[in-house]
Amino acid sequence: MQKITDLQPAEVWTLFHEILSVPRTSKKEEKIIAYIEEFARKHDLPCKKDRVGNLLISKPATKGLGDRKGIILQSHLDMVGEKQAGVDHDFDSDPVNAYIEEEWVKARGTTLGADDGIGVAASLAILASGAIRHGPLECLFTVDEESGMTGALGLQPGFLEGSVLLNLDSEDEGEIFIGCAGGVDTVGRLKFKRKRAKRNGQAFRIHVGGLRGGHSGDEIHMGLGNALKILNRFLWNADRRFKISLALLEGGKARNAIPREAGAVITLPAGNSELVRVYFESFEKIMKQEMEAIEPEFHMTMEAAPLPEFVMRKKHQRRLFNALYACPHGVIAMSQEIPGMVETSTNLASIRHTGDDTLEIYTSQRSSVESAKRDIADRMASLFSLLGAEVRHSEGYPGWKPDRRSQVLNVAEKTYRELFQQEPEVKAIHAGLECGLFLQKYPGLDMISFGPTIKGAHTPEERLHIGSVEKFWKFLLALLEAAPRVE
Repeated sequence: MQKITDLQPAEVWTLFHEILSVPRTSKKEEKIIAYIEEFARKHDLPCKKDRVGNLLISKPATKGLGDRKGIILQSHLDMVGEKQAGVDHDFDSDPVNAYIEEEWVKARGTTLGADDGIGVAASLAILASGAIRHGPLECLFTVDEESGMTGALGLQPGFLEGSVLLNLDSEDEGEIFIGCAGGVDTVGRLKFKRKRAKRNGQAFRIHVGGLRGGHSGDEIHMGLGNALKILNRFLWNADRRFKISLALLEGGKARNAIPREAGAVITLPAGNSELVRVYFESFEKIMKQEMEAIEPEFHMTMEAAPLPEFVMRKKHQRRLFNALYACPHGVIAMSQEIPGMVETSTNLASIRHTGDDTLEIYTSQRSSVESAKRDIADRMASLFSLLGAEVRHSEGYPGWKPDRRSQVLNVAEKTYRELFQQEPEVKAIHAGLECGLFLQKYPGLDMISFGPTIKGAHTPEERLHIGSVEKFWKFLLALLEAAPRVE
């Protein structure tokens, strides 16, 4: 059986394999930070850390390339930790169990962390090499990209010296990105009243699963199923037919992932239990018909559960079901400037109970138009206010406006064309990149973003295309050697 460390380029895959063994979910990057710091000590390279945990390793230019503009290779250290139901994996301590299947590297039942572990590995491989030619080089490793970009938000002016930044966090080889959407999170915190559940009732646990999930930026336009929206649709209808009471409603995990699974515990009068089962089977059949083309593995289950002690009061329950039914999810507007690109979207990401009488509803909004981003976030705030919830917004991050006149873009296009005898696609992306925040702190930066092909990011279906890593590596090395000269 072929091992990951046998793949080419060996120096990149070997380091990626090491990174897979280091826990590094968002906001828990202590071990990967220590790994990077030790790497710098081992290779006698200067490394500095800022107040939020970002790391910067510097390396002088190789002989003959000292006249080139300083290049910053940037990648983020954290990963999204998602796993399939029933998978025994602790992201705080267990290594990612990766394997090779045909043309892909995958993980068994969990996210792989190629987003952005492969970018980190490529940067480290360049730092470790004595043979790769490059001008003045800095490698920036940011923290907490996936759950709020707090690393990029906390980056201070003066930390970086280079004038050209290569973001290694895009997920389609052969595409060069020169713009991205900005984003913000809107969270509703609902305090609700409870009452004792009737002891002559019956309880059921409802579960929605088998959905693909997906990145709420890259894949929001695909019409993928949202487990929370589907579950609430069932609950909204069942409430009106069978007088159900809600004891628990949870689902989704990551702010930037479309929720794959959701569950609820309900009670109802014992005499209605068979009627609910019949309706449940009918509802599941309808949903399978609606989504069979895009979500072939979708399923729902309904099973008896222990009777809970408390349930939500009817007034709050009705408000919650109505709000979630009305809550927008998906594409809000398409770009008028770039054909086929999503301009504005919103994602109903997760619902969590944070206390016996409190739950939080997490949503994320994206747009390449700042005013439109603010507008959809305000719409979400308005909806949560009608629900009676407290509303808070994250600090958010700005978009990155495309610049077709970019010098490094022109060099990159020429380099790619000469290497592979084909034109790269130059695009903007609806997903969020840290580039907009870098540009706020360093207005003179010239930036592009690229990477190997990653599919299913932020889900247990995440996979990294093996052949694309070799092309990405060749392109990166050629681009370093072709870096623009200081004028």
